[in-house]
Amino acid sequence: MGLKKGSKINRLGSTQQKIILLIFGGIGLSLAKTPKQYFRVIRATADEWKKINRQSLEKAITSLYKSRLIKEQENTDGSLTMVLTEKGKKKALTFNIDNIEIGKPKIWDKKWRLVLFDIPEKHKRARETLREILRKLGFYKYQESVFVHPYPCHDEINFIIEYFNIRLYVRTITADSLDNELHLKKIFRIS
Repeated sequence: MGLKKGSKINRLGSTQQKIILLIFGGIGLSLAKTPKQYFRVIRATADEWKKINRQSLEKAITSLYKSRLIKEQENTDGSLTMVLTEKGKKKALTFNIDNIEIGKPKIWDKKWRLVLFDIPEKHKRARETLREILRKLGFYKYQESVFVHPYPCHDEINFIIEYFNIRLYVRTITADSLDNELHLKKIFRIS
């Protein structure tokens, strides 16, 4: 992804990570499709800002400026706004990809979500990382390049596909039944 493990950018403190994600969350406001989503993001963002110690906040912001993850943008009224640089956006996406989870609904809708991929050798790193992320998310390896999960995960999978820029090579299917469903139900502990 362009970010090397062990580099200074990967060693951000929790306050710095939180600031980047909160600024990134602000970007999410413009992408909210409904007023309900918009206000949910605002509420969550405001609560998280309150949790950050003022002194830690100032030190973290200074460090983020030095790392060129954020920059100031002057508004028409003369005020300044913190915005993520391209480098900061990549870092925010990395944090999001590391924290992505698939929620478990109270009642299973009796559908199976399959992720199928045929990623060329020139994108081997993305292919291996996709497999690793799918396993981490609780997917079952159905075949070498086919993974299955019982719960809704369309948004999460689309985020991963976009993050790694592999849309051409990945397909998703929602199925009502699979031939070895009893085995899968046992694996996922569902009835």
